[in-house]
Amino acid sequence: MTELLMQTFRPKRTTRLFPAVIGLAWAAVMSAQQPPVVDRAVAKSALRIAGNMTTIELAPVLLAANGIYPGHITVVNGGIPNLVRGEVDAATNAETQLLRQSIDDPSLRVILTEAESFYRIVARRSASIASVKDLRGKKIAIAPYTSAHYYLVKSLALAGVEENAVTVVPVMPITRMSAALNNREVDAVAIWEPESENSVLALGSDAIELQDRSVYRELFNLQTSTKVLSDPAKRRALVELLRSLVTASSRLRGRREEFWPLLSSKLNYSEAVIARSWPQLRYRGSLAEDLLDVMTEEELWVARERNRPPRRREQLAALIDRTLLDEATRGAAK
Repeated sequence: MTELLMQTFRPKRTTRLFPAVIGLAWAAVMSAQQPPVVDRAVAKSALRIAGNMTTIELAPVLLAANGIYPGHITVVNGGIPNLVRGEVDAATNAETQLLRQSIDDPSLRVILTEAESFYRIVARRSASIASVKDLRGKKIAIAPYTSAHYYLVKSLALAGVEENAVTVVPVMPITRMSAALNNREVDAVAIWEPESENSVLALGSDAIELQDRSVYRELFNLQTSTKVLSDPAKRRALVELLRSLVTASSRLRGRREEFWPLLSSKLNYSEAVIARSWPQLRYRGSLAEDLLDVMTEEELWVARERNRPPRRREQLAALIDRTLLDEATRGAAK
């Protein structure tokens, strides 16, 4: 090929353009023969992410891992505790668990709000429940010390019902809640999707949904740690992951039905259940503007539960790292 090029571009008289022409021609040939350049840091730094594989909020991670992210991602069932133990590079959980776990590991950092989820309390009409006030004296299934538990407490307070005026019944696994409600073991459930939707379906016409979106919405975040970020290759890989999650979120907003089969196969829910739950979820691919406000208010409840003084707003602000998303979105804009 080199000899052919020399013959093709050899002029009869030497000129100053001759080396430049040969160089451009040779570069064109080599470019055609070479595969696209891939960021070696991303290609070599396989990421491990922990996420609750019963939550639809995990959708952007599952979609990114299915071909959008240019490197390799392993998604394992779990959450922030896996990150604290050093088993993964990032983990998803509601802001509630960040507030609980960051006392033990102050190196934790929120880098993206992956999803926002609006909760519902689903109750039995036949239990004489028509409003949140009617939950007084009733048994309510919860996952203790979670964002859903916090939603219940805030809803009760807004309705003037003391927290100790209801009986909370821990039900695990949470996929048993709809059956417990239908079997009259409890009078209501407060949980995330799709188990709240499953509860509506289980009760049929006996179901009443109690929801006030202004009370609280779960901020389902992606967390990493300063320990992970101290590795330059891991940091670059996480920036690329955020870029992929922004893309995944956009696709989920615009072509959601196209991805329900993938989510169904990963989460083991039917496409119909995912479709019915979808209106309670929002995928923005950003950091929630009011994340610090939510964390500051919720810290009071978490601190009381853990019997410790609440942290100040400026202390909680240190748990949010916006630099990775800023870098990711700058790169996407170019």
